[in-house]
Amino acid sequence: MLRKFKNLLVVLVALTFGVGLKAVPTAPLQSPTGVTQSEPPGAFVTVNGARLWYRIEGQGEPLVLIPGGPGNPHTGFLPEFSKLADTARVVYFDPFGRGKSDRAKAPTEYSLERDVEDLEGLRTALNLGPINVLGRSYGGIVAQAYALKYPASIKRLILASSFHSTEMWQQGLNDTWNFEIRNQFPEIWEKLLALRRGGRLSGDPEYQTIQGEVPGTLFYYYDPSNSRRPSYADSSLNLDVYVRIAGPDADVLLGGSLGSFDFREHLRTIAVPILITAGRFDRVAIPRYAIQFRDYAPHAQFVMFEHSGHFADREEPDAYFDILRRFLRT
Repeated sequence: MLRKFKNLLVVLVALTFGVGLKAVPTAPLQSPTGVTQSEPPGAFVTVNGARLWYRIEGQGEPLVLIPGGPGNPHTGFLPEFSKLADTARVVYFDPFGRGKSDRAKAPTEYSLERDVEDLEGLRTALNLGPINVLGRSYGGIVAQAYALKYPASIKRLILASSFHSTEMWQQGLNDTWNFEIRNQFPEIWEKLLALRRGGRLSGDPEYQTIQGEVPGTLFYYYDPSNSRRPSYADSSLNLDVYVRIAGPDADVLLGGSLGSFDFREHLRTIAVPILITAGRFDRVAIPRYAIQFRDYAPHAQFVMFEHSGHFADREEPDAYFDILRRFLRT
């Protein structure tokens, strides 16, 4: 009861003062700049009535990569995850409504549940057999839900800078995000407050645009220079997906499909090997909550990357991919 009261108090204070709580990053809002490369072509497969884009590279057991957001395409994994092509069949795909995949006729079609079902549909359509799954950020939420619903379909589970509960997202990410904006970029904070006083919700495109003026280096990276690593393309968020799954005012109060998720008491029931990675300087999936995974999944391998933010694959690539390779070979 006390916890519920505290949560309600936080929300009431936020609404009273127009506080905008930033939800899971658009992974990344400011993606790496620099050399832009051309990605090899992929293909399409029909899953649950929609065309999903996918591409496979490498040999070995399939490793399906689930992007974050919610609302981001696969390009946030490139080019770094091509390093795993020497160990696994890396499966990139754009979930429904993202990237090159089909859009919904109505936003009500987007949900966490749909993302879980589409992952199983993709596995079946491509005849992949039991799969290794890596979910980053929001993608890790999809991965946990998938592992719990389809235990026979998964061989190994990797959670990269992800979340175990609504509490971790709401009280960890949101509070941290807005504390940083308010203190480091007060002029942007005042613009956001003005929008809220005018009745605009945080899912409003103008709100998101102004919030996007905050450099991603504040939240995502240990070393700001790593934000300039070469990438294939900017990872563009589909705001319709984000607002539907996370709620129309998710930066104040997480809602939608994510308004009440909680895997904490279920993680120990997942029988397959689990690898959980976190970054010491991650201000998205913050360490205060990330280390709790060790208690809720005591059988999992937990690795804290001491010189990384949200993207250990970019900041400590040698150590990161060495750990992933060893885990995938167990």
